[in-house]
Amino acid sequence: MNIRALAAKAIFDVLERGVSLSVALPAQQLWLRDGKDKALLAEICYGVMRSLPQLDKLVSGYMQKPLKGKQRVVHQLLLVGAYQLYFTRVPAHAAISETAEGSRALGFESLVKVVNGVLRNIQRQMPPLDESNDTLKYNFPAWIIRRLKNAYPNDWETIIEASHQRPPMWLRNNQRHQNRGAYLQALTEAGISAVAGQGEDAIFLEFATDVARLPNFAEGACSVQDGAAQWAASLLAPQNGELVLDACAAPGGKSCHLLELADIKLVAVDFDEKRLERVTQNLERLKLNAEVIHGDAGDIGSWWQGDKFDRILLDAPCSATGVIRRHPDIKWLRQNNDIAELAKLQQQIIDNCWQWLKPGGTLLYATCSILPDENSEQIKAFLERTPDATLEVLPTQTDKAAIGWQILPGQDDMDGFYYARLKKALV
Repeated sequence: MNIRALAAKAIFDVLERGVSLSVALPAQQLWLRDGKDKALLAEICYGVMRSLPQLDKLVSGYMQKPLKGKQRVVHQLLLVGAYQLYFTRVPAHAAISETAEGSRALGFESLVKVVNGVLRNIQRQMPPLDESNDTLKYNFPAWIIRRLKNAYPNDWETIIEASHQRPPMWLRNNQRHQNRGAYLQALTEAGISAVAGQGEDAIFLEFATDVARLPNFAEGACSVQDGAAQWAASLLAPQNGELVLDACAAPGGKSCHLLELADIKLVAVDFDEKRLERVTQNLERLKLNAEVIHGDAGDIGSWWQGDKFDRILLDAPCSATGVIRRHPDIKWLRQNNDIAELAKLQQQIIDNCWQWLKPGGTLLYATCSILPDENSEQIKAFLERTPDATLEVLPTQTDKAAIGWQILPGQDDMDGFYYARLKKALV
C-alpha cells in the first residue's frame, strides 16, 4: 500500500471531514505491517498538520486551478509531497515519484502527471516558505494567536514555539509494583535512558521508545502519561476508604493513577462510550478495579443514586490548546466560537459535580487548555456564585496569588495544563 496515499487519506479525513488525527491515522496504519512504514506515515501526517498554512499556500501557488470535491484528497497528497521536500531526509526523486504514484493508488490516475509536475516545479525552485502574515509565520490560526497575545503578552511566541516541538515521552511508575528508583534501574538495565521527573511517580525518557521495550509494561509496572497530567491524582490526594469520582475519565490514565495511590472506591464515568473501552483496558492491564459508567458528568443524578463523593476529579472537556504539540490537528479542528461553548459546558459540569461533593470534600478542576476563559476565569466565576467553595493554593504554584496553577507547553518539558483545587465548606 502506498504510504503517501494513506497519509493523504488521513489528512483528508481531518481537514475535510473533521475527524481527529488520533482516529484518522490509526485507521490508515491498519493497512501497513512494518513498524517503520507506520512511523513514516505518522511522521508525514503530523508534519503536515504542524506546517499546514505554509504548505497549503505553497502548493496552491503552483496549481493552475484548485482541486474540488473528491479530488481534494489529491490536494492533500500534494501537501504530503511538499512536506517531504522541505522537512524530511527522503530523497527528492523518491518523494516525488512515490507521491505521484499515490495519486494512482487513490484512484486518480489522470492526476498522476499533475502531482508529478507540481512537485517537480517546487523541487526545482524550492522557494522560501511564506511568512507574510502571522498565520503563515507561526503556522497557527489567527484566532488562537490573538487569544495567546491577549493572555500572555510576553510569552505568546514562546508558547507557540513550544507547541511546535515534538513531544517527549513520559512514564508513570506504578508504585504498587515497585518504587520509582527500582524502575529507573530496570530501565537503565534495559538500555533506556531516563530520569526522575518532578512528580513522585514521574519518569522522563531521554528518547521515546516502543512500550514493548519497557520492562514489565504488559504486567502493569508503568504507564505512558505526560508529566503534567500526572499531577492530577497527586493534587487530588485520595485517601484509603474514600468514594472518589473521576467525572470525565476516558481514556483512564488518571483513574488508574488514583487507584495506584490509595485503596479507594472509584467511579469512572465518561460521556463517550467508545472511549470508555480504553478505561476498561487500562484497568485490566494494571489489575485495578473501578465502577465504569457511561454517563453525563453534567447530570450525575441520571445515573448515580449512591452516596455523595469525598473527592471529585473533573478533567473537563476543553479546547486542548495545551497539548497541540501532541495533537497538531487541534489547531485546524477547533474554531474561535468553540471556546464560549466549551466554557458553558464546563460551567454546567462543575456546578453539577459540586452538588454531588460531600461537605468538607475536595474537587480538583483540570483542563489541558491554556486559555483563561476555560481556566482561571472559569474558576473565578465559580467561586463568585458558590459561597461554600474555597480555592486552595497548590504546593506546586509559584504564584501563590494566582487562581489555580497554569502549566504552559514546554514548561519543565510538560504539556500545557491547568489545575484548581476547591474545598467545600463543612456546613
